[in-house]
Amino acid sequence: MSSASSAVSIGIDFGTSNTVVALAADDRRVEAIRFDHGGQRHSVYVSALCFWEDRPGSGAHAEGGPWAIEQFLEGRHIYRFLQSFKTFAASSSFNSTQVFRQRYKFEDILAAFLRTLARHGGDRFGFQAANIVVGRPVRFAGGNPDEALAMQRYRAAFERLGAGHARYVYEPVGAAFSFARRLERDATVLVADFGGGTSDFSVMRFSRAGGRLRAEPLGHAGIGIAGDTFDYRIVDHVVSPRLGKGSSFRSFDKVLPIPNSYYTNLARWHQLAMMKSSGELRELRELSRTALKPAPLQDFITIVDLDLGFSLYRAVSDAKVALSARDQVDFHFNGGGVDIRSTITRNDFEAWIADDIARLGATVDKVLGEAGITAREVEKVFLTGGTSFVPAVRRLFAERFGNERLMSGDQFESIAYGLALIGHSPDPDRWTAAGGVRRGA
Repeated sequence: MSSASSAVSIGIDFGTSNTVVALAADDRRVEAIRFDHGGQRHSVYVSALCFWEDRPGSGAHAEGGPWAIEQFLEGRHIYRFLQSFKTFAASSSFNSTQVFRQRYKFEDILAAFLRTLARHGGDRFGFQAANIVVGRPVRFAGGNPDEALAMQRYRAAFERLGAGHARYVYEPVGAAFSFARRLERDATVLVADFGGGTSDFSVMRFSRAGGRLRAEPLGHAGIGIAGDTFDYRIVDHVVSPRLGKGSSFRSFDKVLPIPNSYYTNLARWHQLAMMKSSGELRELRELSRTALKPAPLQDFITIVDLDLGFSLYRAVSDAKVALSARDQVDFHFNGGGVDIRSTITRNDFEAWIADDIARLGATVDKVLGEAGITAREVEKVFLTGGTSFVPAVRRLFAERFGNERLMSGDQFESIAYGLALIGHSPDPDRWTAAGGVRRGA
């Protein structure tokens, strides 16, 4: 990283599914770091790690982002693939995971991922920059998230790369700063940031004095419902029944249901690969021998055996995205001799996610209550993240605030842009306090 970049502020939006890095110069010009892979330039770096050995005992290599997925799909080596590991940040029950002969704590995983990010980020990006601002959720994923533990792990990982001075700011606050550049007058803004693992909401009051933008945080709230949750609703209603969920097997003189626990592994596609080492794949093989309908279970076994989870979830995600524009889609997955087809209507999908939408609505009510305002007092609503395009989500906000107040931003880059701009704000430490974590805390 060049010395000239010392004047650059770096914003890092480390997400459950994707990570984006933005650079802001003194003149407040901001841009995302681009990663060259497969003949294309990407601003999004997939939040994934692949460890592999060329041969047993030869020593582990690690790659991140699209290079991690490339290694995983090639499958030419002994590998361990990790994705969506951000969901374990606040989990006190997650201590470490085995990668070949070494145990990795969460901070070890995050540090390894950040090293690959820096390696592919080019000369303009480095962790020695004076101003580094890292996004964090309002509420971490998990049933009982330990926020203090999550931030301890974040700081430990960044310190290993020489970024112990990094500031931590709520992700929707970053999105708010990005959006504020478009404001032409004072406004109270609700920012809704829909990620892969969590949805976060902030209410901000923006005003201008002496030509300078001022911002006051009024309230924050978050919930562990987001894009991955909606994907899983499709998996649970379309894919899992086709793979034997709800069917039965014979045990001596009794007919028993196939345990649903196997199908919880379909919540994340990378969890399927773990079934090989956990013994669950062996159990499925045994169940298939006594199943009343063995073919669906055999298809499930094939998907795990051939590591087809990535392709399966890509088909699921494509169907979800298509439902934002069409009233129905023909879902189709074909791989390894497994063929799954189904017509999904938007009405069906909205019925499956109805409870999730209701909980999102309750969280919006919570942030308004914390801010001490009503929906009528919100002048602008800024929606960011891919899930903001789901019609049921947009309808939730339109019904409460009116279509005329809704605005959208870049679904991937908005948060990182705002985080980088915060680094150049007159009092960036103020926003670490707004994020609930003070530097050195």
